[in-house]
Amino acid sequence: MTSPRPPSPRTTERLLADDAGIARAANLLRAGGLVAFGTETVYGLGADATNDTAVAGVFSAKGRPQFNPLISHFPDTDAAFAQVQATALARQLADAFWPGPLTLVLPRAPGSTVSDLAAAGLPTLAIRVPAGPVTRSLLARVGRPVAAPSANPSGKVSPSEADHVLAGLAGRIDAVLDSGPCAVGVESTVVDLSRDVPVLLRPGGVSLERLRAVCGPLAHPDDHVHKLPTAPGQLASHYAPDLPVRLDAHAVHPHEALLAFGDELSGAGLVWNLSPEGSLDEAAARLFAGLRFLDSEGRRRGLTAIAAQPIPRHGLGLAIRDRLRRAATPASTR
Repeated sequence: MTSPRPPSPRTTERLLADDAGIARAANLLRAGGLVAFGTETVYGLGADATNDTAVAGVFSAKGRPQFNPLISHFPDTDAAFAQVQATALARQLADAFWPGPLTLVLPRAPGSTVSDLAAAGLPTLAIRVPAGPVTRSLLARVGRPVAAPSANPSGKVSPSEADHVLAGLAGRIDAVLDSGPCAVGVESTVVDLSRDVPVLLRPGGVSLERLRAVCGPLAHPDDHVHKLPTAPGQLASHYAPDLPVRLDAHAVHPHEALLAFGDELSGAGLVWNLSPEGSLDEAAARLFAGLRFLDSEGRRRGLTAIAAQPIPRHGLGLAIRDRLRRAATPASTR
């Protein structure tokens, strides 16, 4: 099997938050680059949320161990709600707190353009309209949803200044748009509106008291009667195709489709190679599309299972293996 390809070093530009700097940042994002930018909360590491490869680069640059759902950022409410099935309560909260440090989780719209990787394969999206003229000007110029977790190596302190970003990510990203210190300095509040009652997934820049004044009581996932997961993506069934998945396959059987990585096993009539060159970034970007393709085409051809070749146990390989393990969960436990 081909060895995983290491990420290429980058020259990280520091851009001024003027018209030229904002235009350069927008062009980089539209071209699939990674650009950190300041919001009122913390600096986010932005990527075109419609581009699987760009989104995979975010996980790689951060050393993020799992494909957690990423918040997609928009310049205005209309752009944000075009991607989801907005409820009356969502519009009330948006009227009260957007632009601002509030993230809403809602069911995806049928025509949503946000990639499966940014949504972690879930039927919901996390959306936000951040405050600040520089941020909103950047998002408007990009003209696409921008996925942006905090711009720091995974597990490290979130950055509230451009220098913090460069200290952790210089050489891993294309640019940082320096708009000065962040006013709030803590991440946005996250509220899940995809359930029967609103659920507070993360406290943040909008206080619980202010939220309750608009929407009434909120459940906490640890206290909910159905024991909801504390964050999206924790349920084993989220990544499961209809065909059963066999992990760490070193041979492929006649009735199986093959999810390959690197050098392909011989004997498969239906193959999706995550990355012939053994790039974990490329494999991450192609994972969800590959599972969908092998599931639908495999069933059409009368195949009864998917064999997945081994994935390395480091870097993004850990996240890919996690999703494949969930995909292989027996239906009786979903």
